[in-house]
Amino acid sequence: MKKRFKRQEYARYKKLGEKWRKPKGKTSKMRRYEKGKPAMPSIGYRKPKRERGLHPSGYKDVLIRNLEEIESLDPEGEAARIASTVGARKRKLIIERAKELGIKILNP
Repeated sequence: MKKRFKRQEYARYKKLGEKWRKPKGKTSKMRRYEKGKPAMPSIGYRKPKRERGLHPSGYKDVLIRNLEEIESLDPEGEAARIASTVGARKRKLIIERAKELGIKILNP
């Protein structure tokens, strides 16, 4: 699972939120990697090359806009994500066709 890095002093000030920002202060304990402080992102946390960019389910995420595009998918390594511009009627047809082909839909 991907590590969630916390912003410096996120617990002290609610307005900061938990979204990552690099600590830049001259005397920042976190920037100086002091013991007991939250970890900072570094190259050692990177995923293996074959796992990068994949959906957490392990499939490659492919955006589908119509019925024709679902035909070209590989059910072994690719999963479909139906575009938000697709209406309810076409979405239903795409889901039915995906079941026949054995393709996983990420947002049914």
